[in-house]
Amino acid sequence: MENFEFHNPTKIIYGKGEQHKVGERVKKYADKVLLCYGGASIKKSGLYYDVVKSLSDAGVSFTELSGIAPNPRVSLVRKGVEITRRDGIGFILAVGGGSVIDTAKAIGVGFYYDGDVWDIYEKGLKIEKTLPVAAVLTIPAAGSESSNSSVISNEERGMKRGCTNNVTFPVFSIVNPELFFTLPKNQIANGVADMMSHIFERYFTNTRHTDITDGLCEATLRAVIKNAPLVYDDPRNYDAWCEIGFGGTIAHNGLLGMGREQDWACHAMEHELSAMYDIAHGAGLAILTPAWIKYVYKVNPNMFAQFAVNVLGVSGSLRDTDAVICEGLCKLQTFYRRIGLPQTLSEVGIAEDTFETMAKRATHVAYGGLRILGGLKKLYWEDVLEIYKLAK
Repeated sequence: MENFEFHNPTKIIYGKGEQHKVGERVKKYADKVLLCYGGASIKKSGLYYDVVKSLSDAGVSFTELSGIAPNPRVSLVRKGVEITRRDGIGFILAVGGGSVIDTAKAIGVGFYYDGDVWDIYEKGLKIEKTLPVAAVLTIPAAGSESSNSSVISNEERGMKRGCTNNVTFPVFSIVNPELFFTLPKNQIANGVADMMSHIFERYFTNTRHTDITDGLCEATLRAVIKNAPLVYDDPRNYDAWCEIGFGGTIAHNGLLGMGREQDWACHAMEHELSAMYDIAHGAGLAILTPAWIKYVYKVNPNMFAQFAVNVLGVSGSLRDTDAVICEGLCKLQTFYRRIGLPQTLSEVGIAEDTFETMAKRATHVAYGGLRILGGLKKLYWEDVLEIYKLAK
């Protein structure tokens, strides 16, 4: 096990009706907030009116920033920074999923930065200060409600970049599984794939003597795999949503990766898919993860055999690890198909003639530099290209 520090200051407020208390919680930090959300869904569900009433009852005034889309755009972040400065905003409240929360985080760090907020994401600038952010979660997926990271797209340049910094943890997040009841099936599936990938990026490692976090990763994955079909078939299953909602938070709050080298190659490769083609992040991860496993598993076959047995219930002989891993991979892809996720790039309209461009962009070769991806196996652009081909 490697040395580690665990730090997560986000207060998670979990359960029925908690959104009605958001105003009194925000009031402790500021009298004027920026209210960020996506489209009409939170108005259709009534959540918008619950939040607005709670803020008003607590004496908190607000300015709205709506229209935040999946794969959130830096152009709207820039607009949010301008509004916060103009209106004397002291707090940002995100009502939505990962895209909304990531936008709120980006606005928060952009508030105190003199230059263009995109610099922070493209150049990996160190950030010392942010406007405080809180969230009312509407889709369990990205885990942004309790993470120190955010991802933003630059639509003009076709780029997608992340920022990870401890100042960006939300101060609190409200997670009421009842708010997930109206989610469309494709969003349920994409969210499940995203949270599973957050665990995979931590779980698949060469680090040894990690029994505790191995077990935590495996238990969370088993719970997600068990409950995902339940909410997919019955989106009003509160108990199953409790498991999925908590799973999404645990997957990305940092705990599961403690003491182990992490990977994150699949995320880097997928960012190029969603930057160039604007596909759902979870769908891209569901396509790339099996291809990545096929390409890298021989580096540490025991790790992948352990996954097949402990998570997916494969019962073959461990004398033939290749067969065990192959069956586990089939079970994983069957699960993805069960909840409607694509398994090839061609299914989502991604053409092979762009594979090399995306591989070079993922590793920054396209920009004149070099970023080697992965922890379990180091990947150069040629490796990334082969993984895209395996996923075609």
